[in-house]
Amino acid sequence: MQWTIPNILTFLRIILIPVLVIVFYVPGQWSYQISALIFGLAAVTDWLDGYLARRLQQTSPFGAFLDPVADKLMVAVALVLLVQDNPSPLFAVPAAIIIGREIVISALREWMSEIGARTKVAVSVIGKVKTTLQMIAILLLLYKIPVGPFPTHAAGVVLLYIAAILTLWSMFVYLRAAWPVLSGEEGQSPQDGA
Repeated sequence: MQWTIPNILTFLRIILIPVLVIVFYVPGQWSYQISALIFGLAAVTDWLDGYLARRLQQTSPFGAFLDPVADKLMVAVALVLLVQDNPSPLFAVPAAIIIGREIVISALREWMSEIGARTKVAVSVIGKVKTTLQMIAILLLLYKIPVGPFPTHAAGVVLLYIAAILTLWSMFVYLRAAWPVLSGEEGQSPQDGA
């Protein structure tokens, strides 16, 4: 493995996960805002490592593997923290949808990769929009307190539900793209990246 700037940023995102958990549980109102700051920093490194990998031509197989793992870990941990802090179906349902979808699609991509059909389930535009909305929703929910007249928490809940809907939609897009292979009709596969 090469210690490139993008790979270092990805490792930083993974290191921030236990920091996020510890800060979240520190007593005091400010812990929410610091947790949001840590999550926001992780979200920025997610965008930045991909941008720098392409810009500096420092893409690597290890980075391509670790980057999505780091993203999914950070999102899953943050959602678990939010559900624990807000123990109700209002949070549990979208969190379960988002985490469950990530498990299904990760398994699907791994299996498709093993049979040489990984490009059929490449990241789509819907997947990118879903990820962006998830990040913003979690950031707002972690921050919790209103910013002036802006209802941070309520906006976070709305965005979380929109992200959950897009999560289901993108999952069906990926499953539809993979269905010809899953069903044994390999000759009738849809276009790559659908």
